[in-house]
Order: sequence, then structure tokens, then C-alpha cells
Amino acid sequence: MANVIIDERGKNKEEIEAMEVAEAAREDAWTHPSFVAELFMGKIQWDTLVPFPQQSAADRAAGEPFLKALKDFMENEVDADQIDREGQIPDSVMQGLAKLGTFGVKIPKEYGGLGLSQTNYAKAMAIMAGECGSTAVTVSAHQSIGVPQPLLLFGTDEQKTRFLPRFAKGEVSAFALTEPEVGSDPARLSTTATPTEDGNHFILNGTKLWCTNGAIADILVVMAQTPPIMVKGKEKKQITAFIVEKNMPGFEVLHRCRFMGLHGIQNALLKFTNVKVPKENVIWGLGKGLKLALITLNQGRLSLPAGCVGAGRKALEACREWGQERVQWGAPIGKHEFGAAKLASLSANHLAMEAITWLTCAWSDGHKRDIRLEAAMAKLFCTVQSEYMIQETIQLRGGRGYETGPSLEARGEKNVPIERVARDSRINQIVEGTNEILKLFIAREALDGHLKVAGDVLNPKLSIGKRLVAAVKAFGFYAIWYPKQWLGAIPLPTGLDLPSQLQGHAGYVRTTAHRLARNTFHLMAIHGPKLEKRQMQLGRIVQIGSDLFAMAAAIGFAGGRKGLPELPGAIDSCDVFCKEARERIETNFERMSCNHDDAANRLAKKIAEGTLKWQETVL
Repeated sequence: MANVIIDERGKNKEEIEAMEVAEAAREDAWTHPSFVAELFMGKIQWDTLVPFPQQSAADRAAGEPFLKALKDFMENEVDADQIDREGQIPDSVMQGLAKLGTFGVKIPKEYGGLGLSQTNYAKAMAIMAGECGSTAVTVSAHQSIGVPQPLLLFGTDEQKTRFLPRFAKGEVSAFALTEPEVGSDPARLSTTATPTEDGNHFILNGTKLWCTNGAIADILVVMAQTPPIMVKGKEKKQITAFIVEKNMPGFEVLHRCRFMGLHGIQNALLKFTNVKVPKENVIWGLGKGLKLALITLNQGRLSLPAGCVGAGRKALEACREWGQERVQWGAPIGKHEFGAAKLASLSANHLAMEAITWLTCAWSDGHKRDIRLEAAMAKLFCTVQSEYMIQETIQLRGGRGYETGPSLEARGEKNVPIERVARDSRINQIVEGTNEILKLFIAREALDGHLKVAGDVLNPKLSIGKRLVAAVKAFGFYAIWYPKQWLGAIPLPTGLDLPSQLQGHAGYVRTTAHRLARNTFHLMAIHGPKLEKRQMQLGRIVQIGSDLFAMAAAIGFAGGRKGLPELPGAIDSCDVFCKEARERIETNFERMSCNHDDAANRLAKKIAEGTLKWQETVL
């Protein structure tokens, strides 16, 4: 906490408390290196990308039988249109998935699971999402963020032995954090867990909203406030994670929520009334619930990029086929320049999605890198690009993109359910941290390197003397670091074993990382602690970093394939992606110094005050 800068000026008690709770839940140490953290400080670790990390032959062989069986099951036994129409995943599908071991993919074999890697699990998510979004989300909510994941990370041996075999056999889990009045602000959590007089139980009371699988879950992890503790004379809130079973008296499903897409998921409003939870059901320890949730989400977020890859494959297939099949003005639409541009862009962006997903999964399996930033960026990048791919697919297919798959089939055409995929995929930018919240999370972590060096200089709570001492230390660091960000920006050959077509892009990534590091430093120097309020500027920093990370991953994936199977056309696809990404990056740099943020803020204030209510009526 020494490097935390919370500018309390102009903030009310609730704002300060919210920031303190969120900051306390962060992982403030970097025990392993992070590619993205280094990128924001101006360094690109090309040796981690070229050659591109590959899944071992043994790990691939371990996953292949399950993945083949899952693909066959999803294609032949799952009717996604029926699930969408009836709003229910049939029991036969749930039982079939359980029989395959789908609910225990990452659960170790000693507990009855398949014990597969994150990469194989991500491949499974891509397969499911490509066929049925509701089925994919049901499994993901169960295993990516539900009870199995925090148990694997923080559970006791007794807890693992008691619960993991049940999940491996098909019992369903859920994750309950969000409340009707609480989304991304955990300081306002109102669900409480009060210890009994004998200290053997906690009495749980509260309401949880949008709990995926909540309506069918056998076991849930529930976040609740336990009694606060005093730290340095100040009361500190405690958020704790509990394992709750549906058969505990007082647990109630109040309502099943319905959405524009994912009609088959069992998302619910839950109520806990004097639920008596044994103290043995606390995961990790009192007061560690929010940190547990954030760490769990770091791993859980990887299922979303994988799902986006699966949905993107369906979009690519639909566009390729329609681009050749549909003839207008004497030629297939895929050969007209508008159509050709869409096909090229879809292929390019999907390659980048694949690259960033499999790279992050490989790092997760290696357990030698900190992936909190990489997982967040993978989620941010892939959910945006997959949405772009799906909308462009609808546009390319025209009326057939807007028409439902069953309607197409009923009149004799091929069932291409892009309309359903569009509805199902829209949630991706909202769940597991909205993309806007993720930008702030990434920005906070991106600034961590600077805060560790210069945090005390900018901290208004410290005395002038302490800030001067910190300034001297910071000067020593920046006197060396800052000139490197200019010298390193000189275009030079990368020296990487890459195709010539990608060498220039690799050089751009290196020089632009230095440029980003300089600009981030300049913003910190200009705004100090108030930079936290400049969310649009922070967002631009993150967008540039995200595109640079995706470029680096795509370059490694397409061009650093030593020992990996050749991917025909991958170099061309990567080239197009990098050119598109460079355009976005330059736009964001331009908007750092020339934008209308202040004007938009002034207008927004007037809108909130009701000055423009006339827009809401017919004149």
C-alpha cells in the first residue's frame, strides 16, 4: 500500500472507501514477469514470442480424445436453435456433457476430473461457443469462475476432497458476487455473513443478481461482508468467500433472468435468508474474498477469448462461403472490393484473436508468468474484435444475416445462425468486468511500474520532506529510463527470425512501445493523482497497449512458427491486421493531445442536470 495514491480532494467518504477497498484487493506484487507490464514500461520481450510457445505433444495428446468427443457431441446432439427457442438446455445435453467429463475438464484426476490444461480447456470452450453460446456459458460459469476454480487455487485439502469429485460428476456451480445495487463497486456489498456466538457458523443474509447457473446450481461461491476489523485505528471492511449449497435452509431462487441472447442460460436473482454456513466453508480466509474473486477472474477471463475464437470461426466460414456463392453484377461479392475488404479484415482480426488467446493460455499453463494483464487484455481485445467480425458478417450477408437461421432453413436455405450468434455474443463486453472497467483495471496495473518509482513523490498525504527524498530516488531511475525511451524509438532492424513481410511491423511494435511509455509518463507528470479521473486518456493508453500486444502476439503466431505446422496465408493475414492496428494506434496517439474530452464532460453535466430534457420529447 505504500505506493498507492488516492487523491481524497473533492471525494466523498464513499468514493474514498471504494478506492481503498479496490486497492486493497489488488495483487500488489509481481512474483513473475508480465509481458504487458513490461510493454507499458517500453520493453518488448520478443524472446517469449519468437518462436511462438507451442502446446507440447503430450498435452495435445491428452486433450485430443475429449475434444474430439466433445466436438461430435456438440455437432450431433446439441440443437442450439431449440435451446434458443425453448430457453432451456435439455437434461439429455447436460447429462451427456457430464458423461464426457465436461464439468471437470480442469479438475485433477485425483478428484475424478479430466485434469486437462488451460489450453485444452480453452479449445473446449471454442468448440462449444462455435455451436451453442448458451451451452458454452453454462460450462464456463461453472468451471471458469464457479466453485471449482477458487477451490483449486485456494481451497483446503478437505474442501477439495469434499466438493471437487461432485463437480467432476456433473453437479453445477455458480459464482455470486453482483447485487441489485452493486456491480463493479465491491465496497457497497450489502450481503452479510455474521458469525454465530459459538463461532462455528456464519449467518448469511442478502440478495445476489445475475448469477449465471444460479437457478440450477448445486453449490455456489458467495461473497459477503463479514465483521470489519480495525487497522491503524481505522475500520476496514472485510469481504469473505463462502461455499453455499442449494439445500441449505434459507436459500431461495427469486427469479430467473431473461436476456436478449443466451436464452438457454439459467441466470437468477437469489436470496439468502438466515442461511447457516459452516465456518469450514470459508474459502482461503476471512477478508480475502474480493482478492480471491479478482484472482479467480484472471483465469476465468480466458474462457471468453476462447469463446470469441469459436464464434469467429463460424463467422469466417459463413463469410467465405457467401462471398463465393453470392453473385452480384457478374461476380461473387467476395471479389468486389467492398466484399474483399471485409473478408480480409475478418481473417486478419481472427488470426490476432487466435494468437492472443493461445499465447495467454500457454503462459497460464507454464506457471512462470503473471497473466493478470494479459488475461484482461485478451478479454478486452477479443470481445471487441469478435463483435466487429459478427456485425461485418451480418452486413456481408445482407438480409440473410438479419434473418434467423430457422427461418432460412424453413424456406429451403442453409441455416446460418449469425443473428443468434450476434445476440449471444453481445454480453461478452459486459460480463466478468465490463470492458470499461477492464480498461481502468489495466491502466492501474500499467501505471504500477511508475507508482513503485514515483508514487511517493505524487502522494499528497506525505510530508514535503518524504516527498523530496522520494523525488531524489525517482530522479535516479528516470535519468536512465527516460532517455532510453527516446533512443529505443529509433527504427532499427529487429534481428528476429521473422519473414521480411513482418519485420517492419515488429520494429513498429518496439518503437511504439517506447513512445507509449513516454506518453504515459508525460500524462502522469501533468496530471499526477488526478490522472485517475481522466478515464478517456487512460482508455487510450490501454487501447494502444492492447493493439501492440495483439500485434506482437500475431507476429509471433504467424511468423515465429519454428517447429509448428505451417499456416497457409497466415503471413498475409497478419500483415493486414498489423496495418489496421497501426491505424488505430496512430488515431489514439493523436487523440491524446487533440480531443474533445472536456467539451463532452461539460455537455454530460448539463444532460445529467436535465438541461437537455427537451431532446426526450417531440417538438
